[in-house]
Order: sequence, then structure tokens, then C-alpha cells
Amino acid sequence: MNSSVRLKSILLTYALFITGVFSSLGQDTKTTPIFKDGEAQIVEAFNDPSKWIRHDLWVETTFDTDGDGKLDRMHVAVTRPEQTESEELKLPVIYISSPYFAGVAPNIDGLFWNVNHELGDTAKERIHAEVTRVGKRPIISNSHIQKWVPRGYIVVHSSSPGTGLSQGAPTVGGKNESLAPKAVIDWLCGRIKGYKTIDGNVPVIAYWSTGKVGMTGTSYNGTLPVAAATTGVDGLEAIIPIAPVTSFYNYYRSNGLVRSPGGYLGEDVDVLYDFIHSGAEANRPYNNKTIRDTEMKNGIDRITGDYNDFWETRNLMDNAQNMKAALLMSHGFNDWNVMTEHSYGLYAKAKKMGLPTQIFYHQNGHGGPPPIKLMNRWFTRYLHGVENGIENDAKAWIVREDDDMSEPTAYKDYPNPEASNVKLYLTAGVPRAGGLSTSKVKNQGRETLVDDYSFSGKDLATAENSKHRLLYATPKLTKDVHISGVPKVTVKLASSKPAANLSVWLVSLPWNEQQGAAITENIITRGWADPQNHKSLTESKPLKPGKFYEVSFNLMPDDQIIKAGQQIGLMIFSSDKEFTLHPKAGTELTVDLDGTNLILPVVGGVDGFNGAFGE
Repeated sequence: MNSSVRLKSILLTYALFITGVFSSLGQDTKTTPIFKDGEAQIVEAFNDPSKWIRHDLWVETTFDTDGDGKLDRMHVAVTRPEQTESEELKLPVIYISSPYFAGVAPNIDGLFWNVNHELGDTAKERIHAEVTRVGKRPIISNSHIQKWVPRGYIVVHSSSPGTGLSQGAPTVGGKNESLAPKAVIDWLCGRIKGYKTIDGNVPVIAYWSTGKVGMTGTSYNGTLPVAAATTGVDGLEAIIPIAPVTSFYNYYRSNGLVRSPGGYLGEDVDVLYDFIHSGAEANRPYNNKTIRDTEMKNGIDRITGDYNDFWETRNLMDNAQNMKAALLMSHGFNDWNVMTEHSYGLYAKAKKMGLPTQIFYHQNGHGGPPPIKLMNRWFTRYLHGVENGIENDAKAWIVREDDDMSEPTAYKDYPNPEASNVKLYLTAGVPRAGGLSTSKVKNQGRETLVDDYSFSGKDLATAENSKHRLLYATPKLTKDVHISGVPKVTVKLASSKPAANLSVWLVSLPWNEQQGAAITENIITRGWADPQNHKSLTESKPLKPGKFYEVSFNLMPDDQIIKAGQQIGLMIFSSDKEFTLHPKAGTELTVDLDGTNLILPVVGGVDGFNGAFGE
């Protein structure tokens, strides 16, 4: 062989060797998540939906709530990058559970309770609507997958008990709705079995899961992450609940008062049961009889509104001490559906327990997740285990009144640590507006309002004078006032009847009546109470007409800057057209001004508040 041929042979052999080496390296190198600036980045290899693996299964729980003598199984759907199969890649899981995935009942006439009746009377029976189930296997939902799968997560969905293809009965906050997501997490962590079919025994193993799970969701879908966390289940490392219900009593009642969530006048826990009951038609008669027509009918108590054992079992705060998951809370200050007392109470509890916590508040209504950057950093830290310094970030992120949702302002905490309580007293003014200031003027006497639900809160706040509300306002602000925290009101009152609604709004005046006025204008915060529960939430007693009672309760937590040129007004009235029962007009509430006050958390305290009225 001549030298030229030999050289070519050597070069060819070397080329084949190098090609083999790189081919071998390519086979051994796994696709992995990429992180930059403490956030998971979109990985091109994970970003092709056509290559995602999608499949479903059933996870067996520890309960039987549909009465068939078998443990209920939850329907679960998985979406994962194909590398979890081809490269045996393990990834953390973002898990979303919901009662809504398979459809809801139509909003027919009579679905909600009739609220037009006297306090203490029984409303006529409402109409029960049926859900027509929607959706096809193996996909339960497509929510969140485009956001998280390309960033190196597996996304898992499940239908909650008695909805979709999940067995069991919906209980609207009952124990099974906490244990169901716990079972799914146990399966994701390899502690229990999943099955290929709803009634078979062929196992499905989550071999692609790292055993690190995070949950998120909005409203009911945000409640279920909290429910799962309160079981203390291992493997649930982080939750991002958005506008969650933490107590169904506080969702449907307020300090003993029967109160509807905003926008759903006449809704109650049994109405929501009908709304979500999309499970197997064959199981519905048993579920209806057992849950809706027995447990709920005997427990909800729309007569007194008192707190009882039924509501106790639906209070997630009772088990909050079991939580281990890092909590990033999200809520809107103008959410009058699920109100801010839910998010604030859980955040305060988790912080006191020493759990990693952050809170994101915005100025809009129901829903609204944190910016993707905040969510990404949270899941990156607690699911991927990347040390991104989130522990040193601000604890509170609040979107200011005129800012974009994606641009929250960082604060040391919520409530603002620089806020302290300012006690405000009333001066007489009926039928126009009285005064509200830090100076107490004695012997202000008593003023009376006449209940009439036909006047809306807006009608009452904008009226120059009215016999149907009492209004007390500060002087016009010459500087902005920043409210941050939980206002509290004490009202000393007497009623002309044994029962009466009590509603309190904190408003910014003058009211902006322009169409399209910002949601941050006009209503600052609100609260409601039943004077019959002035001593006890669990036992109401009829009022003695003419006798004065002291009623103290919190308004909803808030963080708002009231602009210079406005007045802060305290409005006291009886029935709230948007939220309470509607008794016939005529009940009189007489308020003792000397025994009534408002405690307002203000940044800068008393000096900051009084300084807002100078030159």
C-alpha cells in the first residue's frame, strides 16, 4: 500500500472513530432544564407540543363518598416532555386540580336562593340544575401546560371528587376534597398506586417524577392547593394559590350574617354543589341524597347564619398548622367574590409558622396570578432546588393603583410595617354627612337610618342626603393617605326589630360616577355583620328592640393610596342590595355616635394621617 492510500485509510479510520465518539456522547447526554437569573428558561427540546407525552390514569384514595363500597379513584391526566421517556429524564411536577374541568350546570332561573324575604324566615326551595359532562380522554385540561412544560416541568391535572371521570361526591370543602389531591401527590411521589383504568388493577407508575410537586390555580382551583397543603403531605414543596377560599363559612357568611359572594346573589354551598356535580350520572342520586339533601340541608343554616360543625369541617385554617409547603399567595384587593380575608389569614398563619412566604396583591377583582417572573422564581427555588436567593426578596409585592399588573412595587411585608392603627371618631351630620377625625368630641348623640335594600350602596354614597344611611367623612385630603392592613369598626346600635342586617362601607369621596372609572376609586373596603351575633359567632340571640348593642368586626384587608383631594368616608347602613338578604323596608337602626369608631391602619400612623389635612 503506498503512502497516499495508507494516509487516506488512517484519516478515514480516525473520522469514523471521532464520529462514533460524538455519537456516543450524544446518546449519553440528557436534555436538562436551563436556568438563568434564578428562573427556569424555555428549552427548545421541551417546546414542541407534538412530541409531548399525554396520558391519563386513576389514583385510588382513602375514602368512599359515593356509597358503592369501593375506595374512590381520582381521574388524573399527565403532560410531559418526550425526554422523560426517551432519555429517562425525571422532572418536578406542577399540579392543578379542579371541580370545573368537566363542565358546570347552566344558570337557570331559580338555581340561586331567593333573598327577598324577612330575616329568620325560610326561603322556598330552589331549583336543582344538572351538569352535562364535557371533555374527552386523555385530556382533562390544557391549562398551564404551555407555560410550564417548555420550562422543564411535568404538568398534571385531576378532577376533584364527584366531577368529570373522578369517582366520589363533591362536598364543597369537605375532607375528601383535601385527601383527593393528597392521594395524587402520594402517587407522584411513589407511595401509592395509580391504575390504567377506573376499575382495573394494571398499575401506572410515575417513574418520571422527581417527587417534588407544586400546585397552583385560581378561586376553587386555588382552594385545592391550600386543602392539599393542610394535610401536610410530603412532596408538596410549594403552592401558589390565587384568590383561594380558606373558609367556606367566610365565603358564604360574614360575622353571623347570611351574605352572598359578590356577583352571585343567593348562592350558597349547596348551589355550588349543584354547579360542579359533573360526575357519573348513576352516582348522582346517592350523592344528592347524602351530601346535598342531608348534610348540607341540615348544616348550612340560612336562618341564623351561625357558625357550626358543618362550617367547621370546611374551614381549612383549622388544619393550617400541618402545612409544609412554601406559600406564594396572590389576590386582588377589589375581589368581592372571594374576599381578601381568605388570603391574608393564610399568609399570616404561614408566616407565623416560619414557612417561606411571599404575597402578591393587585388592585383588580377576582383572579389575577402573580407575574410569571415571581411564579417562575418560586417554583425554580422549591421544585428544582436552584438557590436563587428568593429568601432575600421582598415579602410583599403590591401593584399600585395606576400600575400594570406585571409591575408590582416591592415592600418589606404586608401589612406595610410602617403602618399603625389610627382611631377615628364620628361627629353628627344627619341627614347629610357627619365628620370623621382623630379628635373625639363628646355628646354627639344618636342618629337613625331606615333600612331599604332597593337603594344600592352607590346610591347611598352619592346621595347628598339620605335617611337610609349614615355617612361620616374626613375633611378633604391635601396629601395622599396610604392605608395598609385590616380596618376595624365598632358600631353601638339599637334596632327597631329583633333582627337586622348591618353593612359598612369605607368609601372615597366624591364618588367618581364617570363610566369606566377605575376599580380603585370609590369603594375602599367593606364589611358586614349580624348584630344578633355581637357576643358569639356560634349562637345568635334576637335583639331587644330599642336596646343598644356593641358590634365590632373587621373590614376586608386592603392596601390603597387615597389621593389628595378626596375624603375618606365611613358609611353605615342596613341591607346591602348586592350581598345580603332583602327584608321589607322599614327597620330602623339607631347608632350611638359616642360609642362608634373606626380603626384605620395608616402608613405613618396618627402623625401621617393628621398631616394629610394641612397646607
